[in-house]
Amino acid sequence: MKAKIIAMFNHKGGVSKTTTTYNIGWMLANMDKKVLLVDGDPQCNLTGLLLGDDFDDYFENDLTKKMNIKDAVSVAFKGKPSPIKAIDCYFAKENKNLCIIPGHMDLSEYDPALSLALNSNNAISTLQNLPGAFYELIKLCCEKYDIDYVFIDMNPGLSAINQTLFMSSDAFIIPTNPDPFSIMALKTLKTILPRWKNWSVQSKKMFEDASYPLPEVEMKFIGEIVQRFNLRNQKAARPYQSKIKEIVDYIETELSTEFKKHDMIFDISDLVSKDIIKDHCLAEISEFGALLQRANENAVPVFALTDAQMNATGTVLEQMTYSRERFKKIFEVIAQVVLEIV
Repeated sequence: MKAKIIAMFNHKGGVSKTTTTYNIGWMLANMDKKVLLVDGDPQCNLTGLLLGDDFDDYFENDLTKKMNIKDAVSVAFKGKPSPIKAIDCYFAKENKNLCIIPGHMDLSEYDPALSLALNSNNAISTLQNLPGAFYELIKLCCEKYDIDYVFIDMNPGLSAINQTLFMSSDAFIIPTNPDPFSIMALKTLKTILPRWKNWSVQSKKMFEDASYPLPEVEMKFIGEIVQRFNLRNQKAARPYQSKIKEIVDYIETELSTEFKKHDMIFDISDLVSKDIIKDHCLAEISEFGALLQRANENAVPVFALTDAQMNATGTVLEQMTYSRERFKKIFEVIAQVVLEIV
């Protein structure tokens, strides 16, 4: 079965995109799915989460320092005659079903050439292999490790690299947070994402003779995740409630309507009838609080912490245990949605 590729994208920063990618991927891996993470952000935060203490050695060791997203596709961007090959992906120490194509801080060096390739109407033959290069790498790694699901962590921006990664995806999730700029960002995505899909559909024939053709993918919206807010009495604190409602309402009306026009949205009616979700809002996720530090120390998501790893006693341990189970249920629901419709 062909692996399903899911892009996690919002060009707005500070929406916990990386953490969400990591958590959903880990949860699906816990469900015996083979999951590949792809770090498409030059900040390499997703790589840091998975590699933990191995991060520095990985990029300094001669055996592994070229095993990353930038170096793996360099043959295409440097015009070398050798083909792109699968890399040896790094596997999470605490999860045998989860691996990653690590990021690279200089990945954005490829953006000018890729932008030219996307806008030259294939007039420059040396650029024709670039738009499909990242998908080729992902496809080969999926075949090597028998991957079921791929999650791409994209950088916050509207770069050519992001466009190419988005055009490699079967589906996408929009992480967002309740602040004054969220609706502004969603309005931009309402225009940009259909434009990217239309470009891909219209350009497939133009690139069909390339070494790495544009992939046949659907780029459909799964839903949004609203996060990064504080709780009060087990629900979003009052200052965040109206903004969360505004985000959900905008996506259910304006954004969903526009995506539907371009065949960019999944039918979630069955999930709604089963009471798995109420609308396209897959989850509202508060700040992780004290659990986050413990999770980072142990290189696991907050919901995978053991009692011993939480390193607490008494009332504090009870509170942390309650939070851990609450987050676990949230990510189980998101994973269930992905399994049902993608």
